[in-house]
Amino acid sequence: MLNQNLTRRRLIVIAATAAGSAFLAGGRMAQAGEAVRWHGSALGAQVSIEIYHPDRAEAGRLVERCVVDVRRLEQQFSLYSASSAISTLNRTGILVAPDADMVALLKASLQFARITGGAFDPTVQPLWQLYADHFTSDKPDSDGPSPQKLAEILAKVGYAGLRVSEDRIALTRHGAAITLNGIAQGYATDRVVERLRKAGLSTTLVNMGEIRAIGARPEGTPWRVGLADPERPGVLTETIDLVDRAVATSAGAGFRFDTSGRFTHLFDPATGRSPSRYSTVSVVAPTATEADALSTAFSLMPLSGIQDVVTVRANVQARITDPGGTLTVYGA
Repeated sequence: MLNQNLTRRRLIVIAATAAGSAFLAGGRMAQAGEAVRWHGSALGAQVSIEIYHPDRAEAGRLVERCVVDVRRLEQQFSLYSASSAISTLNRTGILVAPDADMVALLKASLQFARITGGAFDPTVQPLWQLYADHFTSDKPDSDGPSPQKLAEILAKVGYAGLRVSEDRIALTRHGAAITLNGIAQGYATDRVVERLRKAGLSTTLVNMGEIRAIGARPEGTPWRVGLADPERPGVLTETIDLVDRAVATSAGAGFRFDTSGRFTHLFDPATGRSPSRYSTVSVVAPTATEADALSTAFSLMPLSGIQDVVTVRANVQARITDPGGTLTVYGA
């Protein structure tokens, strides 16, 4: 069975951190201005929270509340749990009295679908299943599923078939299913940031698969984040500065169904195929939800379309690397 934990979430790394630290799993009391870090796993990725707080006990309590929040969100958004809300929706086609976070994230998903002309589409899950079934079958055709099978699945895809309200969520097309893997990590990051901001924190780095900074580092310098080369493990293509912003990266090389890399997790909802327009697409934005969704969508869009979206989105920057290694940057 194919591993569905998309490794594109490992294409962003914390390039530098403060020297002094205390870990919540044990160790000494943190002093004022010293980093307190938590590491774990959530939503299919290795995640971390780095905060600066003079009271290590209070820091621990804050992180525990954040972890509870994230575990609750996993029970909403995780495709890997048969009992999650998204799995229930995909199985039955309906959710009655849905959780407020599910409603909020699906409404955001529909918003980004409209903004990107349908390039971002949460209803592409049937395509994932089609390619997973095809490439795990005996002697799969290297050209992918047949045009007939692809057409049958594409009839189930389309965000217009997703209905979302506070009372009910419904999939109107028979056999339709959703995935939130292109936005849920960003949303979880933002929810953690909201809790920490409400607690009065002004120096924090949250990594829930996508990275968002609260403020700058204690000494006033920006947080440094590295963008990894998907073809060369351990190699960074560049580092960027973050202050009160988020970054997300998408790359077809993050997950490949076939050894040649023709078919990846980045599906064009219009064709059902995986275009190889770019090597990586990174988006810096005010929120991790926006960065996550737009990095996914931009991977499928021509440069002119990306530029059009960035032009009307405040404080959004797109960093596009083509297969030859040329970097194109749109936005501030």
